[in-house]
Amino acid sequence: MASVVILIPARFASSRFPGKPLALIAGKSMIQRVYENCFASGFETAVVTDHDGIEKHVKEFGGKVLRIDDDVPSGSERIALAYERYLKEKNPDLVINVQGDEPLLKGDVLKELAEFHMKSDYEITTLIRERSVKDEDFKNPNVVKAVWSSISNQCFYFSRQSLPYDRDGGREYPWYQHIGVYSYRPKALTSFVKLPMSRLEDLEKLEQLRGLENGMRIGAVLTTQKLIGVDVPEDVKKVEGVLS
Repeated sequence: MASVVILIPARFASSRFPGKPLALIAGKSMIQRVYENCFASGFETAVVTDHDGIEKHVKEFGGKVLRIDDDVPSGSERIALAYERYLKEKNPDLVINVQGDEPLLKGDVLKELAEFHMKSDYEITTLIRERSVKDEDFKNPNVVKAVWSSISNQCFYFSRQSLPYDRDGGREYPWYQHIGVYSYRPKALTSFVKLPMSRLEDLEKLEQLRGLENGMRIGAVLTTQKLIGVDVPEDVKKVEGVLS
């Protein structure tokens, strides 16, 4: 069986939602919900944080914490440091980065992602969900679209723009919403964070484009699970609605 570790980067400071990991969702903190769902996959799970309050809270509910206090630009760099300092000697096959604001993501989906990744030759794999062009989110720049092949399961591009474009117009066709969960082969993770910001990454503000521009291949698993990421306080009510 593959050796897989799930790392959940969690910062207290957030411009749109300060203290987000500790926000209560139906009586339980968001970070606890994310942790427990990840742990249910059966894989080793840890929260990676630089904050005393988050560390204390995670330990209180029995979770594992890897402390990284370095000032880093993103969660990817934070989990890469955690891998280098705490996990490299364990030689895991995969490192999965799960955002700390995905409280509905189930462990079964992460198992499916890991199984797909291990059978493939992709450096990185991620999750996508099929949507309809009738959905308002198709035109929402905050919802990222993946241009993906159902034949090869390979992602060719990610964009905030409405892609793919129907030149003839009027047709109903699926598009694929990108879900920001990444499974890395350790070598790919350490290589990725050493790369400078790429041109397309800077334009779209999507870090996965850095990997594509540098020749990394990204595969994707299609999931039917409806997820709601928590970006602003109003999103908490949406998640509670699903849970109820």
